[in-house]
Amino acid sequence: MLRTLCLYSSAIALSAALASAQGPGTPPEPAALAQMRVDRLATQLTLTDSQKTSALSIYTTAYTATQPIQTSLQANRASINDAVKANNTAAIDQLAVTSGILDGQLTAINSKAEAAFYAILTTDQQTKYASISQRGPGGPGGPPPGASPNMRFGRGGQ
Repeated sequence: MLRTLCLYSSAIALSAALASAQGPGTPPEPAALAQMRVDRLATQLTLTDSQKTSALSIYTTAYTATQPIQTSLQANRASINDAVKANNTAAIDQLAVTSGILDGQLTAINSKAEAAFYAILTTDQQTKYASISQRGPGGPGGPPPGASPNMRFGRGGQ
């Protein structure tokens, strides 16, 4: 009983240390996001070790590629907010176009990653993937924990 209590206490302390080290509001690293997604997909689709390795590479690359775009998109949204407050309709028009371009870049990255993942699946897995990808936001892997509902690879809904 005492040993079990010590194990639980150690686990809680370790979890608290890891959580505080990451800091409040700090998003997980691309590799961690990719691993969470692959873990969910592996369970849902019974992925082989080779498929897991490929999927991890695909999703890590996608999450990494979206980071600078997401940063630009957040800055763009802040600029739009400033333009709204200043009633600067010309800036709003220009910033809206930029926002569309950035969203398009995210869509391209997301779609290419999904296509690459789909290509490594067997026919049976593709069928299962198609049925589970209709379940909600973020597809079968779902958005990362704490993400907005429309987030896939860094596409948050700020």
